[in-house]
Amino acid sequence: MMTCPKPALLCLTRHGETDWNQQGILQGWTDVLLNPLGRRQARAMAGSFNHQGFSAVWSSPLMRARETAEIVAPLIRLSFPKFHNGLMERHFGVFQGVPKAELAEFNPVVLQLILKRNPDGYFEGGESMDEFADRVLGALADIGSAHDGQRVLVITHGWVMDVVTRHIKGLPRKAILNMKRKNGESLWIAVHQGIITATHEPENQVQSAA
Repeated sequence: MMTCPKPALLCLTRHGETDWNQQGILQGWTDVLLNPLGRRQARAMAGSFNHQGFSAVWSSPLMRARETAEIVAPLIRLSFPKFHNGLMERHFGVFQGVPKAELAEFNPVVLQLILKRNPDGYFEGGESMDEFADRVLGALADIGSAHDGQRVLVITHGWVMDVVTRHIKGLPRKAILNMKRKNGESLWIAVHQGIITATHEPENQVQSAA
């Protein structure tokens, strides 16, 4: 008789800080490196993850996530991270690279969508919420199916974690969460035969202070 595979446990973690995070600039798919604090946060993540028994590290290919993963992986004695395009941040179209201070002047409606992390907001030239959520959940199902019964660290982005939070809480994709994941904050999920659910694993959070 065939045995049913055990679920994969995925620890989704937001990348370390960048200068654009600090300056309030919408990053989206724009590549921005970690700043010195972000690199310290990545090393702190490695310290907190050292005894979690991770089998692999996956990451968004965007540089802020990639750099975080490349710092963490060797410090927890794992090989080079793997990358999945489905873990990338939401594409914000024409608003990528625009400081929030400028949006406050010429497009306060869009600024409010961003500040409230309104998933139903329209970002010209960017992804719709359904396009974004479908690729994120598809990526996590892919990673989970490749790691049945294992623990995996997944370095990704804040709006990605919002998608997953709504999903595991059974909320509509358009629900406003009124929360923002901090750099280095984690969310654990289980993936079993493509089904993504919450787990009771403790959440990790790396402090933003220097």
